[in-house]
Amino acid sequence: MLLAAVDLGSNSFRLEIGRQDNGHIQRVEYLKETVRLGGGLDEDHNLSLDAMQRGWDCLARFAERLGGFAHTQVRAVATQTLREANNREAFLHRGSEVLGHAIDLVSGPEEARLIYQGVAHLLPQSDERRLVIDIGGRSTELILGQQFDARAVASYRVGSVAWSAQYFADGRFTANAFERAEVAAQAALEDAAEMFSSSHWELAYGASGTVGAVADILAGAGFERDRIGRDGLLWLKAQLLRAQSADRVRLDGLKEDRRPVIGGGISVLCAVFDLLRIDSLNVAQGALRQGVLYDMVQREHPESDLRVLTVQTLMQRFAVDVDQAARVARTAVDLYGQLRGPGAMGARELAWAAQLHEIGCIVSHVDAHRHGAYILDNTDAAGFSRDELAQLGTLVLGQRGKPRKLDVDMSDTTLALQLLCLRLAKALCHARRDPSTEGLSLRLSGQRFALQARPGWASEFPQSAYLLQEEAAAWNKTPWDLQLDLP
Repeated sequence: MLLAAVDLGSNSFRLEIGRQDNGHIQRVEYLKETVRLGGGLDEDHNLSLDAMQRGWDCLARFAERLGGFAHTQVRAVATQTLREANNREAFLHRGSEVLGHAIDLVSGPEEARLIYQGVAHLLPQSDERRLVIDIGGRSTELILGQQFDARAVASYRVGSVAWSAQYFADGRFTANAFERAEVAAQAALEDAAEMFSSSHWELAYGASGTVGAVADILAGAGFERDRIGRDGLLWLKAQLLRAQSADRVRLDGLKEDRRPVIGGGISVLCAVFDLLRIDSLNVAQGALRQGVLYDMVQREHPESDLRVLTVQTLMQRFAVDVDQAARVARTAVDLYGQLRGPGAMGARELAWAAQLHEIGCIVSHVDAHRHGAYILDNTDAAGFSRDELAQLGTLVLGQRGKPRKLDVDMSDTTLALQLLCLRLAKALCHARRDPSTEGLSLRLSGQRFALQARPGWASEFPQSAYLLQEEAAAWNKTPWDLQLDLP
């Protein structure tokens, strides 16, 4: 089975296509284009139209290669530039249409976790404690891990594109500019000094971007291949200072697309070496895009899907009533299965929303649904993209109140069905014990839901019947109708 990952980086867009075989992925094709999306951010953090157009044009070319790929075979992820951009929704909406697949905006910590997965899966199996560093265009990710377990992750707003624009804007290299850039980078990374100190790892690895560019240059100059030592890094900085400007640098291995941002990248790498007391950095083959591919494989199986563990962790952190969460989830998924079939698309997400529907109660029972939605919109949850968390937040928010007042697209059938099933399950489980659902059936015809119960059900469960009647009245003021047959 072919899988594809699209990495919308701040400097380059990349497409990685791999063939999955028994949990392993073999590269089939790799495409990379220098887009410099990050260079298009203005002082107000808005992307210029030119930068967005460069991105859309690249995605259109990727889309041609992805013709025939199902949505389940492709995942596209956006990173720091689009996390910063105020007008990111315009880019992401159009970009998803052009690519033909949804683009997920991932948080910094989630990007770091995916980077580690890519690195770890392409390294030999080992129990070594690792530090992984990825210096991108506008962010730097640091990860501590062992085997496939990322134990500490962090993302910092410092990168080759941003630092080149700020400290080497005219392309000139001076000792003063390098000193200012390195001091500023160390200040931005100051929080990392203790968490990622050398006492926590045995070997350091660098992934992608700046690390790969520096390694290529050093190898071309005769230094050890696939390893960056402090001596090589200082030699390279000296070559830039001798050249005095980016357009005068003549080094084997320096690609033209990397030339405008090499100064910023090296200044950040020098700062990381000094701050974390690194003497030698091994060059890793894996990166974000490989991490996305392996994460797609894990998502196919509930037992390995990290999101399952993350939901359980959130439930524990926010002191959720586990039994109530489980019964609401079971009931909601059962109702959804009656509408869409067992295991239908959207059932997993509905179950997670049901398990998390009471996380806001730890803040206050008053408006707990609003608190819960806020928590999901603003938390870093391993395995989830920003959009996935926002979808869960929408369901948690919609569990209470009038559906017609929700700021959502009610023409989205999947969302409407998920929302209805969650609200019905919550009503049926109001007594915080397993509801009697024998003989209870839910059907859909057009935009009309029909909920039918066995004879005598309403008189046996009058409060449940009352809550369902209120629910029907609420839904009948939306484009959807809910008809009850509760004899």
